[in-house]
Amino acid sequence: MSNFWSGWVIVIALANIFGCVWLIWWASKPKQGEAAKGDVTGHTWDDDLQELNNPMPRWWLWLFYITIVFGLAYIIIYPGLGSYKGTAGWSQTGQYEEEMKAANETYGPIFSGYAKQDADSLVSNKMAMDSGRRLFMTYCSTCHGSDARGSQGFPNLSDNDWIYGGQPEQIKASILDGRRGVMPSFAHLGEKGIEEVTNHVMTLSGRKADEVKAAAGKATFDAQCVACHGADAKGNIYIGAPNLTDKTWLYGSTKGHIVQSITKGRNGVMPAHRDFLGEDKVHLLSAYIYSLSK
Repeated sequence: MSNFWSGWVIVIALANIFGCVWLIWWASKPKQGEAAKGDVTGHTWDDDLQELNNPMPRWWLWLFYITIVFGLAYIIIYPGLGSYKGTAGWSQTGQYEEEMKAANETYGPIFSGYAKQDADSLVSNKMAMDSGRRLFMTYCSTCHGSDARGSQGFPNLSDNDWIYGGQPEQIKASILDGRRGVMPSFAHLGEKGIEEVTNHVMTLSGRKADEVKAAAGKATFDAQCVACHGADAKGNIYIGAPNLTDKTWLYGSTKGHIVQSITKGRNGVMPAHRDFLGEDKVHLLSAYIYSLSK
């Protein structure tokens, strides 16, 4: 935080606290023309319900004073005034690191024990799979769903269709170091060329399409697409090129979705979790994900 913004935060924080002090003083000060203490102010409701000029309750004032003192003490002890770190030296990062250290001391040996077992052994271990499921729900379900079936742009992890391979080590590599899938734009083919390739791609998975356009699109496919998707269009797990001959579509299977993929390309990112989770947890997590498609 720059000195300017730090100073700005300090001014606002202190102004609010001392503004409360001034408010009490102002509200307690007699006003010109005000009714005397204990007298009727002149406000009457329902004929006999009158407002008296009585002072604020002392207990209420003391609670207000205590709140102000507490606020001042808090911003002195803890960070609350711009870049000032507080006398206690507390920070949310420090607290997080302390809690993570305590958690690792407690649960680290458990994950280390699981890391010594292969995926097939872990899959048959109910306790290990329960732990793996909790890891998945915490770190993976946001993108892949609580049922691991994914959504548009996020792969289904519960079937046997894997873009980068479905063996335990391949899954582990995906989680540890992440993946970056890039489908380049082929807008240069023009509207006619894209229409033809789209029809050809639709026929690869046994879908109905314009046969004339599909035949013309095959030549373009062979020239432009086989380098990634292969001559048989079954993809390449080493570069993350999907299989175009099955019923699984990461970005949607409609003709419009296919046209969009060819025209604009796709950029899929799976973030790396090596530094965040560590290899032991990832080993267990990959075994759990492996179990979903078995």
